[in-house]
Amino acid sequence: MILARSPLPGADEHRPYDLLGPLPPLADVDALIHCAFQHVPGRYRGGEGQDPEGFRRANLEGSLRLFEAMRGRRILFLSSRAVFDGYGPGTLLTEAMPPCPESLYGQVKAEAEVALFAEGGASLRATGVYGPGPDHKWRVLFEDFRAGRPIEPRVATEVHGADLAAAALLLLEKPDAGAFHVSDLLLDRHDLLAEVARIEGIAAPLPPRADAARISPLDCRRLSAMGWRPGGLSLLRQTLPLMI
Repeated sequence: MILARSPLPGADEHRPYDLLGPLPPLADVDALIHCAFQHVPGRYRGGEGQDPEGFRRANLEGSLRLFEAMRGRRILFLSSRAVFDGYGPGTLLTEAMPPCPESLYGQVKAEAEVALFAEGGASLRATGVYGPGPDHKWRVLFEDFRAGRPIEPRVATEVHGADLAAAALLLLEKPDAGAFHVSDLLLDRHDLLAEVARIEGIAAPLPPRADAARISPLDCRRLSAMGWRPGGLSLLRQTLPLMI
């Protein structure tokens, strides 16, 4: 069953819901995976745009209402590595470290976690999430690459959406509370676009490599101890033909 503004393909049941609206009926719901977030299109950090109060009202107060309505049942919350943005480059981010957000986005995620953990819930602090779809995260990047436009060097941590879903399904069956880190690949655009070039036979120039030493990776030991195994480079290579 999906709570969302509009129906989603493949969902067996849809209940209309908006973070700023009244709560839908939840008495028959055993567990909640809360992934909803209201933001300026295409932006999470800075997603408040010109309305920080509305951003906080929807994403923090709206989340707290959901948590309260689901009290005593299993709750998973999609959080973000943005709760750690205040740590220096190259810091290994463990699940035991206190949050240190710099953006309103990170602050809202961290504050929602505090309330959630007090009720025995769990958060999934995910890095960048990739996967196939008509408007996937790298669509514009791939279009610029094909057109020979300059590409800014960048390296980032990524996890496949299927691996994130697998982590959520794993935690639904566990009583464990607190934060769980969800990350897989350290991926440079140079290597990503080299794969695109190989698949499509493109001869466009690749961007220079970025400085990977400045990336602060997430330590995912709690999920790993439960048997979670992300797909790594092999899954990326299987997925790219579906994205291009």
